[in-house]
Amino acid sequence: MDAAMPTTGANASAPHSSFWSSDFALLLYIALATILIHLITGRQYGFNRDELATLDDARHLDWGYVAYPPITPFFGRLSLLLFGTSLVGFRFFAGFVEAVAVVLTGLMAKELGGKRGAQLVAAFAAVPFCLGGGALMQYVSFDYLFWVLTAYFVLRLLKSDDPRWWLAIGTTIGLGIQAKYTMGFFALGIVAGVLFTDARRHLMSRWLWLGVALSVLVFLPNLLWQARHNFISLDFLQHIHARDVRQGRTKDFLPDQLKLTLLAFPIWMAGLYSYLFAPKFRRFRMLGWIYVVPLLLFVVAKGRGYYIAAAYPMLYAAGSVWGEQWLASLRRGWADSLRGLVWFALAVDILIVMAVALPTAPINSAWWRVSNKIQGDFREELGWPELVETVAQIRDKLPAEDRAHLGILAGNYGEAGAVNLYGKQYALPRAISGVNSFWQRGYGDPPPQTLIVIGISRGYLEQNFASCEVAGHTWNRYGVLNEETEDHPDIYVCRGLKKTWPEFWKQSRHFG
Repeated sequence: MDAAMPTTGANASAPHSSFWSSDFALLLYIALATILIHLITGRQYGFNRDELATLDDARHLDWGYVAYPPITPFFGRLSLLLFGTSLVGFRFFAGFVEAVAVVLTGLMAKELGGKRGAQLVAAFAAVPFCLGGGALMQYVSFDYLFWVLTAYFVLRLLKSDDPRWWLAIGTTIGLGIQAKYTMGFFALGIVAGVLFTDARRHLMSRWLWLGVALSVLVFLPNLLWQARHNFISLDFLQHIHARDVRQGRTKDFLPDQLKLTLLAFPIWMAGLYSYLFAPKFRRFRMLGWIYVVPLLLFVVAKGRGYYIAAAYPMLYAAGSVWGEQWLASLRRGWADSLRGLVWFALAVDILIVMAVALPTAPINSAWWRVSNKIQGDFREELGWPELVETVAQIRDKLPAEDRAHLGILAGNYGEAGAVNLYGKQYALPRAISGVNSFWQRGYGDPPPQTLIVIGISRGYLEQNFASCEVAGHTWNRYGVLNEETEDHPDIYVCRGLKKTWPEFWKQSRHFG
């Protein structure tokens, strides 16, 4: 589908004299361009509230956390070691793994028989999600990589018929579960693909079962952590899922697939058709099931639209190869026009995502308002330094006796993470919170006697403390309305806990 290449002919697949002009090198250039875009734009605004939670968890490495498995905090810790608390540095690995997925998408097209044009089309189709998914340090990025990497290994298995690829498949499934538990849905797609296609011959192969064992072994540390903590993540996931359903975040799962893929939807639909029905793709039929089964499971389970985003690169790969072969059968004029249309559509997709999913808009501009209406992440990146500065000012006005026995109680992980990140410059104590993994870190010994409280309603505080007074308000220097300034703007000073600290802490656990 490359307009610069002839429709047919040997040049498209001929070996190149230099690595730097090879097909693989071009894929690397695309990936490096996405990393560069993230490095340029990633320094804008500030840490997102979700990133603040990940950053704090990264300081407490473990085999599990309430909200997610350990892979994302591990890379967060690596970022802290390499780049400190640099915003762009903390986000580096999220953008990097998304870029790797772009290269893998192009390589899948190559393995399917695609020439340079098909490889580039597949890679460019994967760029929009790479840009959006790599803009924040979040588990979505790492989950995405392991889905794509597993699909690549499955494709290599089907093409080579070498059962040893099951070892690689098992490893990436295990790592994927260590990134996000939705990898289990992808694994069920692989099971269906084995059972319902010619791949069921692998059921008799010891390599398949060794791969299964390897996936369990890789996941085992997190499983043991869950067992030691009463499988707390199941409670968390049930709570979050019920919230998402209640708030309507899951009701548009199928329409969301078109939002995810934008103008590239004909490519992935062609890819799905190819895997399921095209005779030339018969040996790769399993990959069609790997998409269809998770899709149906997420529909039934009422998942959020982006949960299956990582399944599209393998469809882009097949769709681009199918399209390349189809265009080769058309008259040159028609073929060239359609190629141009494809490239135009992919360019539009990339520009749209850069405009609304990357932190490029001047704050409070018309552009900013549009991007915030489409997705609300950016406004949750503002105001954290101001919040901590205000808490420090409140602390400084307290009597010496209160300051000597002071604690900071935060209602959500953004507030707690912000205090723990920015509070050092003001010599503030570390925040305590009942949310997610913060609850497990306790309330300190000895427990505080006076509390500065942020993000908790006055009614709840009056039930549990003898006295609470408003001492300040949340704000940000841009005057942007976000969760902090709208939902819980008051900051309190509370004294006289009515219960013992163990009793209060037991009831304080909550999920968010």
